[in-house]
Amino acid sequence: MKKLALLLTIAFSTVVFAQETEKKSGPPAGNALVGDVYGAQVSAKAEKTAISAKNLEKKLKKAKKVENIAVKGKVTDVCDKKGCWLTVETENNDKFFVKMKDYAFFVPTALIGKNVVLEGNAETKVISVDEQKHYAEDAKKSQAEIDAITKPQEEIRFMASGIKVVN
Repeated sequence: MKKLALLLTIAFSTVVFAQETEKKSGPPAGNALVGDVYGAQVSAKAEKTAISAKNLEKKLKKAKKVENIAVKGKVTDVCDKKGCWLTVETENNDKFFVKMKDYAFFVPTALIGKNVVLEGNAETKVISVDEQKHYAEDAKKSQAEIDAITKPQEEIRFMASGIKVVN
């Protein structure tokens, strides 16, 4: 009987610890200051040769995928749960979606409104309704906005290996 009580106590403690750890997880802390880097170091060459998001769109019209490219833009949203994705605004007010390569790093929500240089790969993809709804929930969109998502959508997806705050 004592063994059963001990096992139940250990099991309960493990569950409570896991729940508390999950509650505390979120985007990393930080002010996203000019010069801060998330993920791999962004090369000096990438900073100098970074193209605008508008030029990225043009490149992706010719080829559905572009590797080893640097893009500059303004961050408009960051995943509030973990900092595991962000959106970048283009010159024509469109936005593209950025995920972190291999889920290896996260960014703080303080990155919203900052200009960044992203280094990585870009492609045009068709995004399913379920995936769009998942990210809308992460972004804390209203239920009406989530329910309005009813068809797959083609969009630019960027897989960032490194992100640097430039201003």
